[in-house]
Amino acid sequence: TVFADPSVVTTRAQDEGAHCDANVRTKKVGDVMSNRFHWGHININVASLDVAVAFYQKLGFEVFIPGTPYLNLRTDREAAIPAQTARALGLPEDTKGRACIMQLHDGLPKLDLTELPEAAQRAPLGNGDRGLVRFCLASQDLQADYVHLSSFGVEFLSPPVTCASRMAEVAVCQDPDGTLIELLQVHLERWPRIKSANSRTDNAASNKEKHR
Repeated sequence: TVFADPSVVTTRAQDEGAHCDANVRTKKVGDVMSNRFHWGHININVASLDVAVAFYQKLGFEVFIPGTPYLNLRTDREAAIPAQTARALGLPEDTKGRACIMQLHDGLPKLDLTELPEAAQRAPLGNGDRGLVRFCLASQDLQADYVHLSSFGVEFLSPPVTCASRMAEVAVCQDPDGTLIELLQVHLERWPRIKSANSRTDNAASNKEKHR
């Protein structure tokens, strides 16, 4: 028994046979898409690249590439994004900036920090807004991490709190530009257990064969 994959969503059908068909169709679509896309990076625009790099190093990130090569941006000096690429990103063609790609434990997604000093910028979204409002880092000991990061001056919205049915503890901190970062310690043994999507599909196909 494993936990349900939230990326596989099916619509409840009134008829059991239709429900089985919906599961099978959903899995086929999911298989195609999962083979097409993989995690790449999360991009965060910052007011000061140097300040942002120092902050994310406190969270355990390290510099992966001192720049973002495909944007022609570097860490050590300001450079222009090629006009065609700028248009693709919805930026003015004369956009200049600096950037750095960071990583956590050699994994994905990477974290692209970009400083665009001449861009007209707004404050980051909050948790009540639409759109991408925060990203989450998993913690093994949230209380210890909270104390450690607080000692470095990292600002939190609140101390760690216990979530519903003690399934997790959560605390949200802010980077120097106000981007929200959720720190989450999960207790999987307290989560409701259901069969995986693959298991449900296999059972559905087996039941359908039996009724033929």
